[in-house]
Amino acid sequence: MGENITLTASDGVKIGAYVARPAGKPKGGMVVIQEIFGVNHHIRATADLYAAQGYLAVAPAIYDRVQKDFESGYEQADVQAGVAIRQKCKNEDILKDIGAAVAEAAKGGKVGIVGYCLGGSMAFASACGVPGLSAAVGYYGGQIAAMADQKPKCPTILFFGETDHSISMADVDKIKAARPDVESTVFPGVGHGFNCDERGAYNKEAADKARKMALDFFAKHL
Repeated sequence: MGENITLTASDGVKIGAYVARPAGKPKGGMVVIQEIFGVNHHIRATADLYAAQGYLAVAPAIYDRVQKDFESGYEQADVQAGVAIRQKCKNEDILKDIGAAVAEAAKGGKVGIVGYCLGGSMAFASACGVPGLSAAVGYYGGQIAAMADQKPKCPTILFFGETDHSISMADVDKIKAARPDVESTVFPGVGHGFNCDERGAYNKEAADKARKMALDFFAKHL
């Protein structure tokens, strides 16, 4: 279902991307933003899932400016490698790369964005600053509390886990207070990464519920 392509950002930098195409005419476009682990098997599978739902799904390799073709699993060494690359990435560059992905996804119609962890933060930042988006969904984005004074320019919803070790409920409360225009849902008893079925934190019930909420949200706005 998927293939690797090259995107060109507004500053001329070329990055890779995984594209999954629906069987028939797209009912919209979808940008899928990675965790710190790169455009790995799980992110490609997520893009495939959205393609199966009718969207032209594009997952840009937002680490390519720092390290080409990085992807990893979920062991501690992988976490450390992912964090090291993340620290070298500038948000403004990531948003340029997301902008290129939005342009590609727009070939399918109105564009939504969904992101996880790092990608959740970047989905929120994109909703605030990347043109061309019609809806945004962010899963457990750790930087969102620090960006909560920014206003999304498209309908946006956020998902968090109650027992997330890296995002406190105080941060979630801060987001809710600052952004009453954004629906923030906390899933009880689950932690960071609950959506990923390749991680120990996976919780099928929460993942299924969040996915249905996201799909319903995108169906409404795209």
